[in-house]
Amino acid sequence: PLPGLQEPRSQLAVPLRARGRVLGALLVESRHDQHFGYDDEDALMLLCGQFAVAMSLMQPPPEAEPPAREVPKPAVPAASGPPLRMRRFARDNSVFLDDVYLIRGVAGAILWKLVSEYLRSGRCEFSNRELRLAPELRLPDVQDNLEVRLLLLQRRLAEQQADIQIGRCGRGRMRLEVRRPVVLEQENFGRRATDPV
Repeated sequence: PLPGLQEPRSQLAVPLRARGRVLGALLVESRHDQHFGYDDEDALMLLCGQFAVAMSLMQPPPEAEPPAREVPKPAVPAASGPPLRMRRFARDNSVFLDDVYLIRGVAGAILWKLVSEYLRSGRCEFSNRELRLAPELRLPDVQDNLEVRLLLLQRRLAEQQADIQIGRCGRGRMRLEVRRPVVLEQENFGRRATDPV
């Protein structure tokens, strides 16, 4: 049996990676619920990085392996067709696509952030972590239910067969698919700000 607490209430595992190899993992446990936060994770990642480098220096170099073939990422289809109007009401983050209500609250704020970033930079892949750290989403410090909100948003977009879809592209990562050009409109207490792209 591995060493550890009999009944841990919180656990955090961090890989020990160096020179493209995983050399092990560091596991920490606590008897308290939700004991570890992002600061703990960042500190352990730093510690594990240093520890893994030290471990790798004590081991013989790995045998030469053939270079890994790079797997091309799927091409992002270009958005085409008439523009899709995406309107957001700032007071409750309710989002409408072409005047049809889609979603509101934190899920609406998440969609607005993803599409805004996509239009600004062309990025279509995002991580749960960056959403958790985004101050404009105002996620609670404890029990943010981000995964549940993302799942709800993903299902609502699929149900409406919207020209914006969200899919998973790895653990803790999502991919935004935009099929039509988007025009963002934000309603701020009766005043409208339009950002055509």
